[in-house]
Amino acid sequence: MSPSDLRLGIDLGCSHLTGAIVDADHRVHAERRLAVPVGDYSATVAAIVEMVGMLETDVGIEGLPVGVATPGRLNASRHLICGSHAGWLNNRPLPRDLAATLGRNVRTAHKAGCLAGAEQSSGATAGARRVFAAVLGSGVSGALMIDGRLVGGANGFAGAWGHNSLPWPSAAEMRGAPTCGCGLSGCIETWLSGPGMSRDHERRGGHALAVPDIVARAEAGERLAGITLRDWLARSARAFAAVINLIEPEIIVVGGGLSRIRWLYSEVPKVWARHCATDDLRTTLVPAAHGEVSIACGAALLWPVPGA
Repeated sequence: MSPSDLRLGIDLGCSHLTGAIVDADHRVHAERRLAVPVGDYSATVAAIVEMVGMLETDVGIEGLPVGVATPGRLNASRHLICGSHAGWLNNRPLPRDLAATLGRNVRTAHKAGCLAGAEQSSGATAGARRVFAAVLGSGVSGALMIDGRLVGGANGFAGAWGHNSLPWPSAAEMRGAPTCGCGLSGCIETWLSGPGMSRDHERRGGHALAVPDIVARAEAGERLAGITLRDWLARSARAFAAVINLIEPEIIVVGGGLSRIRWLYSEVPKVWARHCATDDLRTTLVPAAHGEVSIACGAALLWPVPGA
């Protein structure tokens, strides 16, 4: 394998970095996971640089092209990260700072766009003409891909469904709508993100639990955890139904930590049809084929391989 065929991608999350080195055929040659210094911008930059060094050591090659998937978008005029639920990244020139520290150009893109790119290239949505990619993790984001091209839109954030209001809220949801980091209340992100599910469980009188623990308890038959999971699935169905009504994707592909909840793919399609404006619903809901490294692979593909 020629070094010119390799690309390095990093998925920058709120708690972890996931990194991968991939080739022109999208095969993964190395992958790593590293904790993110939450709340510390300079330390986050240093952690990304450390991750690059670790991955390049793994394959014995230095100076690879680096792409970073970010929880937030790059403001086109000021070149600063904006709209990130990882607040310590906002209004920071992350690409410039990484390039200066690494001594090479770095490309960045939103996490959902990287997910869409990876899955369209060689994953769950290959060949589909209209795709919605949803990231469900510490935050919630989305991206729209049509005919193999990512749609940016006039403002550069087409598909950013996380800061739309939760569709068709119940009276109880309207009364108890959580406040979002954007300053509004009841955003989809506040309900469907990992912290959102954990807060919802705690509001019901449950213990402060992480999502995997809530799901495990629900599967073991614990009543309160079961209600939390059931309501999360129902809200996910409503949120996805609104996307279907608006853009009619062939496939909705899901990445991020909560994409591992297997009930999402069996239960949500049973519910979303009642909210969709058609009696012949063909949209499918699938997990990312590349799993936990899908977003990192998409970040690596921000640098096309010559001849691929």
